[in-house]
Amino acid sequence: MNPIARTPSRPAALLTVQALGDIEYLVKESEVLTGQAGRSFVIAGADRLSYRVHWHPLGFKVERLDESGDVLNCQHLLPWEFAQHSLAQALACGQLFTAPVPRVSSAFGAPGTRA
Repeated sequence: MNPIARTPSRPAALLTVQALGDIEYLVKESEVLTGQAGRSFVIAGADRLSYRVHWHPLGFKVERLDESGDVLNCQHLLPWEFAQHSLAQALACGQLFTAPVPRVSSAFGAPGTRA
């Protein structure tokens, strides 16, 4: 199940996306740390629209998700097209959020921990 789609209503549980250029970093960060493709984002508002964004050198793959995390719609966008997407518009209004990436626990041998 998509964690963003069922995120609690606590605003502290989500991180505010600050700039359009941060989306590429946030997606790559999530992919490296979780091993799963893409990263989920939510547009704050009455509908709490959820999206999963995949980055690749040619642009973005944007999937609109339902409450259970299933894909409703998929778009492939070039970088200049992404700036016109509702995610970029929500970002400009301060309404774009993402869940923090879970950190590696000491049980899995994180650096600086004893085995």
